[in-house]
Amino acid sequence: MARKKISTTVYITPEQNERLKLLHERTKVPVAVYIREGIDLVLDRHQDQLPGQMSLDSSSKK
Repeated sequence: MARKKISTTVYITPEQNERLKLLHERTKVPVAVYIREGIDLVLDRHQDQLPGQMSLDSSSKK
């Protein structure tokens, strides 16, 4: 079952738009999928700045 999505507006450069269109033409993957993947990459990169549970990994203990 597909997850519900919300609509939002983002502004990208003309160069980003052209490259995303080219990528879509070659892969047939919708541009929106690539944008969501990019958002996930940013959220993963900045995970330490987001609220959440502490890791139970022993390497995080002092």
